[in-house]
Amino acid sequence: MASYVDPRLRGPVVELGPGTGPVTDALLRQGIEQERLVLVEYSPEFCQLLKRRFPRATIVQGDAYEAGEVLADVVKEPCAGVLSSLPLLNKPVEQRLALLAAAHAMLHPFAPFVQFTYGVKPPIPARSTSYTASASERIWLNFPPARVWVYRRG
Repeated sequence: MASYVDPRLRGPVVELGPGTGPVTDALLRQGIEQERLVLVEYSPEFCQLLKRRFPRATIVQGDAYEAGEVLADVVKEPCAGVLSSLPLLNKPVEQRLALLAAAHAMLHPFAPFVQFTYGVKPPIPARSTSYTASASERIWLNFPPARVWVYRRG
């Protein structure tokens, strides 16, 4: 997931649903400075863990499905990427599309919204006139098999 974010592109990198931080670690290995990270986590316990693990990152305790509202006072410039490990397939398609629209509103043009999913189908419809979608190869070493989808404004 982290490999889709260009560390040379200015601005924050938002992670929705970081949990304990495995993707956050990958972002750091990709060359993203900890100070650029904005982590939106619902669980207060995970927020405390993330604050210990990534003390220079901005940790926001809140509902990532409401990212536009939750981050309105936090994200002040276009983002280099938004990464999500949220279980989108558990939500209605209208809510998924709203999340994508909120993410795209925060991003540099053509910067990625990256979504991890276990589903066979894309978590957000792949065909649209307002964005493009591409998928990684299926990750068979993951159980159940997973895929990463990348959405960019068209």
